[in-house]
Amino acid sequence: MEVFAVEGLPEVRPGDDLSALIDEHVDLQDGDVLTVASTIVSKAEGRHADLADFDPGDRAREIAARIGDVAGERKDPRFAQAVIEQSEEIILASPFILAVTRFGHITVNAGIDRSNVPGSDLLLLPEDPTASATGLCKALDVPVIVTDTSGRAFRQGQRGVAVGWAGLPACRDWRGEYDREGREMTATVEAVADELAATANLVTGEGSDGLPVAVIRDWEFGDHAGHDALFRDRESDFVRQALADYEYDP
Repeated sequence: MEVFAVEGLPEVRPGDDLSALIDEHVDLQDGDVLTVASTIVSKAEGRHADLADFDPGDRAREIAARIGDVAGERKDPRFAQAVIEQSEEIILASPFILAVTRFGHITVNAGIDRSNVPGSDLLLLPEDPTASATGLCKALDVPVIVTDTSGRAFRQGQRGVAVGWAGLPACRDWRGEYDREGREMTATVEAVADELAATANLVTGEGSDGLPVAVIRDWEFGDHAGHDALFRDRESDFVRQALADYEYDP
């Protein structure tokens, strides 16, 4: 398969027609998968915010103080309040905030970005990234994955992940198929939306690269079952359950 970043996109502003901007800068083909960074989706959808917009409550002040004690520096409780308001649940309050977003993604600080946000303090994740992907998918007639970068438990570093998708299943389900020895696979589910997001991140880069869109060409889902249950539910997520009872003790 071929993977390449889309060059020349301008700075995206609130109200911009993102599908039209992308269409002007790349000739999409049948079978392409388009990956779009959540940052430009958020910018087009006006998801900018300022710290002054958030009035910290007692919980936000407590969280900021706890993280500040660990870090050895003062933390702004207004940022903690922003994270609380963008979250369905706070799983960890220190040494960092691990939050469940309202659309089911679990990430640090509810995915709120503080870099590359001209004219504002913060950039919030899209309210519904799958709905955003669906709109782009319909307009551009190719599958779309809205991506973000996220850290990984047990490993250093970040990688691209899917936070929304449309036009393809998020997961390739190998259960019921057979390996080379004829054994039936009973557990293997491949998170292809995440794998494609991570692949795109290799060419879009981080920081000042300014390449938020990539095209994945000549990749095929294959003759497999698929489903969209990428985010574990609470009942089957044993790590999440364990973290609910965890208290950080420096």
